[in-house]
This record gives sequence, C-alpha cells and structure tokens, in this order.
Amino acid sequence: MMLLTSNYAPGYRVDKVLGMVYGITVRSRGIGGNILAGLRSIAGGEINEYTEMAHQARQQALDRLAEHAKSIGANAVVSVMFDSTEIGQTMDEIIAFGTAVVVSPVEGPQELVKLS
Repeated sequence: MMLLTSNYAPGYRVDKVLGMVYGITVRSRGIGGNILAGLRSIAGGEINEYTEMAHQARQQALDRLAEHAKSIGANAVVSVMFDSTEIGQTMDEIIAFGTAVVVSPVEGPQELVKLS
C-alpha cells in the first residue's frame, strides 16, 4: 500500500478514485507519564515519553488508514495528512486521512542506457 503526501504517485496513473479514507486513534497520557514529563520539563529539553507516544499514535493512525483503504479496494492513498485534537486535558485524538485510489504503473518506452 503506497501512502503519499503528494497528490500523485510518480510513475503511476490513477485509474480510479475511491474516496476519502481515515485512521483514528485516541491516546491518553497516563498519570505516571504526566508526572515524569512534568519533572523532565523542569530541566527543559525533549520529553521522550511524549515523543514516543506521539510516534506510536501516528503510526497506528497510518496503519488504520491503510487498512481502511485496503478494505475498499485501494492500492494507494494520496494527499495523506495528519490532524490532532486534544480531548479533555489528558487525551489526544490523532487522525490520518487521505484519498484512496487505485493506481497502475505508467507504461511507456523503456530507454536502455549503455554503460561505457
């Protein structure tokens, strides 16, 4: 499954547009993580626990996006984007969305390159 942020896939043509697809996850920042993050914020710098949580949430949203696209017959998703919303003070909703398409390779003359 190709997931692309661009509106097209170089070397491929869009044969069919299937519509919008998405993947959503909601993550809670646990009290332990909040306490540890609060202590780390005193010294400044990156808060690794939140960085890892954000990475995992985005990956899960992308995985769910790909599953949704596959379930409707797509082999690619173009114009993929992320959005997030805070729910209350301890939860974040992360959504990945894009346009599900069916693509096929563009067939054209193949150039042979002679190496000297």
